[in-house]
Amino acid sequence: MNTIIKSSNGINVVPIESRLMAERKIFIEGEINADTACEFIKKVMLLNCEDTQKPINVLINSTGGEINSGMLIYDVIQTSKAPIRMFCIGKAYSMGAILLACGNHGRYILPHGELMIHEPLLGNRVCGNSSSIKSISDNLLETKKKMNKILAKHTGKTEAEVEKATAFDHYFSPEESIEFGLCDKIIDFNKIMEG
Repeated sequence: MNTIIKSSNGINVVPIESRLMAERKIFIEGEINADTACEFIKKVMLLNCEDTQKPINVLINSTGGEINSGMLIYDVIQTSKAPIRMFCIGKAYSMGAILLACGNHGRYILPHGELMIHEPLLGNRVCGNSSSIKSISDNLLETKKKMNKILAKHTGKTEAEVEKATAFDHYFSPEESIEFGLCDKIIDFNKIMEG
């Protein structure tokens, strides 16, 4: 999708994503995977090269995805010199909710946004011998502990409280998201536009 920019040089057709990048707005949408993680990192790198003082606004509308890819995005959000503000503009489920919760410079949600957290899931069919299956199970339990620790750090809840909340697909309204510590404030669309 493109947008038209009028200037003294005439009319230029520019991709909408480029125009929004110029306003320091990045989207995490759809499935979180290796491709979306790499695209996110490239954009944050570019915006950090331009200015480390101006905030970057990350708008999330995602059902989650791969844990490793999400953790790559998490590491960038945590260590970016430019402040990163997180916005849930629809849904932030699973890894999307963790990414929203990890914002250090503001975590916002629209009035009809929704968050969901749960235990890590196996992405593929499990097959192999009993030793392999035990190894996969042990790894999944370690990942669960790591995710619970991260959520506890960013929500102010105990790991036991997070474990109880993630024992099933736990959906949160905007008000419940604030109460649980997953985000800070309900905002309207105009606040996103103001930057």
